[in-house]
Amino acid sequence: MDDTESERWEAAEEGMELLHAGELDRAIDELLRVCHDDPDNEYAFHFLGHAYFEKEAYPEALKSYVEALTLAPEYVGAMLGAGQTLRMMGEYDRAIRMGQRVLQKQEDDSDALFLVGATHFQKGENQAAKRYLERFLETSPELEVALEVEGMLQVIRGEVLPFPGAEDTVEN
Repeated sequence: MDDTESERWEAAEEGMELLHAGELDRAIDELLRVCHDDPDNEYAFHFLGHAYFEKEAYPEALKSYVEALTLAPEYVGAMLGAGQTLRMMGEYDRAIRMGQRVLQKQEDDSDALFLVGATHFQKGENQAAKRYLERFLETSPELEVALEVEGMLQVIRGEVLPFPGAEDTVEN
């Protein structure tokens, strides 16, 4: 990281800290201020995207991630954030392409493997999902995410049924 990048990172740090503390509205305000003061700060745009994502404001999140990628086209964190946002917006093919872009750079990137595998799972493309999700488990992920992925794989293998929709619940 050169001096200019370090300065941009430091300028975004307060917003990052607020984000990690769960103070999303304050983080957004701070990161918007940094983006306004330094419209070339890819880190501020990336973390602004993350804050919007946490608030489920997906269009705003995607716009922020895209701005970060415009400024820094190889910014893997922004690629992954954009991919997860696209997945949450139901833009599955675009999400997969974003994950594949990361995997072209880093073939065993756990976040990209999860993104691509989970997106294929959501599309019902079970064989593709299985390949990526099994590779994801080989990266030794955190227990909570590993259990989530193992649950998807159990559904794919037919060992358990997917969670029923509201029309299938006992209450109805």
